[in-house]
Amino acid sequence: MTVRPIRIFGDPVLNTQATPVELFDESLRTLVRDMLETMDDAGGVGLAANQIGLTKRVFVYDCDGMRGALVNPEWEPVNDLVQIGPEGCLSIPDLQADVARHEIVVARGFDEFGRPVTLRANSLLARCIQHETDHLDGVLFLRRLEPEVRKEAMRMIRGMDWYTAQ
Repeated sequence: MTVRPIRIFGDPVLNTQATPVELFDESLRTLVRDMLETMDDAGGVGLAANQIGLTKRVFVYDCDGMRGALVNPEWEPVNDLVQIGPEGCLSIPDLQADVARHEIVVARGFDEFGRPVTLRANSLLARCIQHETDHLDGVLFLRRLEPEVRKEAMRMIRGMDWYTAQ
C-alpha cells in the first residue's frame, strides 16, 4: 500500500467530474487500499479519487463504525430532514465551515470487487457520502456555503501558507 499525495485547493483536477469505473480489477483494489491508507495517514473520514489526481468515480470512507469504498456512487435523500454542521476537506487544509446536508441518505454503488452496495446513512456517514460524491462531481464544499461565509472562507484560504506557496 502507498500513501499518495493529496491534491490541494487550486488544482484543476478537484473541479473535474470523474468518469465511471468500468473495470473491477486488481488495479482498482490497489487504488482502494492506497486511498484508505492515504485517508488514514491524513486523519480524514473520507477521500475521493480526484483528491489524489484520478478522475475515477470512487471514494473511501471510515466513519460511524463503517469503513469501505463506494464505486460509481449515487445517493438520494430519505426525507426532507437537514443537518447543519462543520465540514472540512483534506484538499483544503485547516478550514472548516458549517454546511447544510441531508440528514439521512441511501447510497448505492459497488465495492472494489464489483459487488453491489447499498448504505442507509445518517449523521456523519450521510455527510461523508454527500461530500465525497460532490468531489466526484467536481464540487468542493465551498460551493455549498452561504455567499458571505464562502467569501470569508476564501479570504482565509488566501492567507494560508499552503495557498501562498502555490
